Amino acid sequence: MTTFLLEREDFPALLKTLTDAGYQVIAPTVREGAIVYDEIESIAELPIGYHDEQEAAFYRLHPTKDKALFSYVVGPQSWKRFLHPPEVRLWQAKRVEGGMEIVPNTQAVPRYAFVGVRACELHAIAIQDKIFMQGEFVDPIYQARREAALIVAVNCGVAGGTCFCASMHTGPQVTSGFDLALTEVLEDGRHYFVVEVGSDTGKELWKDVPHRKAKPEEAAAAQHIIEHTAAHMGRELDIDGLPEIITRKIESPRWETIAQTCLACANCTMVCPTCFCNTIEDVTDLTGGSAERIRKWDSCFTMDFSYIHGGSVRYSTKARYRQWLTHKLATWVEQFGTLGCVGCGRCITWCPVAIDITAEAAAIRQSDDGKGK
Repeated sequence: MTTFLLEREDFPALLKTLTDAGYQVIAPTVREGAIVYDEIESIAELPIGYHDEQEAAFYRLHPTKDKALFSYVVGPQSWKRFLHPPEVRLWQAKRVEGGMEIVPNTQAVPRYAFVGVRACELHAIAIQDKIFMQGEFVDPIYQARREAALIVAVNCGVAGGTCFCASMHTGPQVTSGFDLALTEVLEDGRHYFVVEVGSDTGKELWKDVPHRKAKPEEAAAAQHIIEHTAAHMGRELDIDGLPEIITRKIESPRWETIAQTCLACANCTMVCPTCFCNTIEDVTDLTGGSAERIRKWDSCFTMDFSYIHGGSVRYSTKARYRQWLTHKLATWVEQFGTLGCVGCGRCITWCPVAIDITAEAAAIRQSDDGKGK
């Protein structure tokens, strides 16, 4: 594998190349004390010199003395919000003389260049690709946005306190699904990026960015950073046989124990990069002259989500939490051939009562006797 070297002072040239190619650059930036993903126009908008501290129900950003561009992990947002938007109009109609007329959706498909995508997030995107593009029914909104997107990934140089991607085999090194992949190196007074090209599109763009071939010691320094990160995960999750264990423990008293703490607030599903539950709303104006159908994110933690005629199927917090964890770590495999968790740790960090999915899965495993009790 050939790797290249991008000097820190040439990083703005990479962003300019993306912009000149017609991409809208979406990258990490700081807002209201957190790392969020938004459109940027210059390198100065990146969270330069910031490090994040994460634990269960705890998140803080701290400035550091170095000028690293990517010395943090992940914030409360995922790239899902750009590929599977929180709210989207499916169709619109208006009343005309003699009937109804469908109003065409004239919104252009955005061409996003995602900069700073981590390995766990690449796996999350791949999971949503299966859900929205590779089954019997294809979501045209997701498909159009996904096919137009370009991905500049970043290998993690530090593990967060709630990360467990190494356990899930989803990181911290990116292995596929990217156009360009960067590893940031700060050592001996130098600041550079070791770069791997992962697609023909990335290869064409890379021609316009100042670079040279990486020396063996530079590539080795980048690999050492990745290996160090993998060895210092904040959490672990034993996934060996886990789907079968969770399925056996569907009536475990542990579910009630979790329910006594869980607020059913849906934070875990909102920050999750793979959750895809949604609801449909039909809206009309006051005159009845126009109507539209809107798709919005929803959550299996809301009472209305499982509502059918006569009431909710999952009326208790116990039932809703069990549905979420069981889907993530067991039945998702039956549906899509993969676990629904990528080990990003967001659900742990952003749970207001510090419920830890790794701890709950371990407790269920520990209580397993192979008999479903």
